[in-house]
Amino acid sequence: MDAELIIEKFKEKLNSDILGIAVKNQKRVIITISPDSIVKVADFLYREEGFRFIIASALHTKKGFEIHYHFSKDAIGLILNIHIILDKDNPQIESLSNMFNASNWIEREMHELLGINFLNHPNQEKLISEGNWAEGVYPLRKEFK
Repeated sequence: MDAELIIEKFKEKLNSDILGIAVKNQKRVIITISPDSIVKVADFLYREEGFRFIIASALHTKKGFEIHYHFSKDAIGLILNIHIILDKDNPQIESLSNMFNASNWIEREMHELLGINFLNHPNQEKLISEGNWAEGVYPLRKEFK
């Protein structure tokens, strides 16, 4: 099974949630989806297509708060990045921690460093900053003109 087949299955099942697809090469694909679709998409990838959740990463850009959820289909060496852009003023998204224990700490870190709220996260307490910066300060947020 190659990247094209997985993209076709993804389109069949979740086409209305897809905002864009970028095939970087046969081993890396980025699919941009609407934020409201993250749980449905992650469930499809994990339960139906056999992907495993690796990690997530986030950054603050002029577009908003961008999260990349990294999934792997180890049997074929494919990395699938689920890309989401969150609102600049109210960055929030459903937590994947109730589906993947592995997302717990990275969501806490993104919350703490960027101020992204992960809805229904089991424990968004501080992970790394206790006493390092003031409450409500998010050191990885940027000022854009």
